[in-house]
Amino acid sequence: MLQVKELSVHYEKAEALKGVSIQVSHGSIVTLIGANGSGKTSMMRVISGLKRPSSGEIWFQRKRIDGLAPHKIVRLGIAHIPEGRRIILPLTVLENMEIGAYLRKEKDKIAESLEKIYKHFPVLKDRGKQMAGSLSGGEQQMLAMARALMTNPKLLLMDEPSVGLSPLLVEEVGKIIRDIHKERVGIILVEQNAHMALKLAQSAYVLEVGRVVLEGEAADLIHNEDVRRAYLGG
Repeated sequence: MLQVKELSVHYEKAEALKGVSIQVSHGSIVTLIGANGSGKTSMMRVISGLKRPSSGEIWFQRKRIDGLAPHKIVRLGIAHIPEGRRIILPLTVLENMEIGAYLRKEKDKIAESLEKIYKHFPVLKDRGKQMAGSLSGGEQQMLAMARALMTNPKLLLMDEPSVGLSPLLVEEVGKIIRDIHKERVGIILVEQNAHMALKLAQSAYVLEVGRVVLEGEAADLIHNEDVRRAYLGG
């Protein structure tokens, strides 16, 4: 589904990614594990077109996409939920979700997507006319996820979806990710809660200072002593 080949990214003279390669199979969850500054968010920004790579290639469904404008990447089926939610606070909940469908023309399909989203996030249906800025942190995160799903994505990039949430809401976010995965949507998950991320994912990459230092099946890496010591607290 997605292949990232020898990707390098610079911010002025600083190299954020150094020849990184990853791949995502159709409908699978892949997690990127690493400390702050390891290059996880840079990877997401490059895949979604928000940052241009210095070198390397990105292929999505056999089409090369590195260098494409973000809206063209969205049209191909990749949606990005950035860290910090980035919802539009002065607009209503429904208006925020409708923005997610701005590239879609088929009104009946858009209505179907909205009804499907309400099954994942029933609270948003009740809050439809409410200003997005009045939502709780957990509700805002749900809205950010719902807006991305309104693009009808084939691949969803999720950057720190549980940050700042209570343990109960973190569990709810994990359940929603599982539900989305059941619909055969591919997911790249960057998550501070490494234990949850490895439980959700089929495969994982560990990044350190812009390089992949370890990769494999998530079920195996969760028992790896180096991973447990560095990211799982034991």
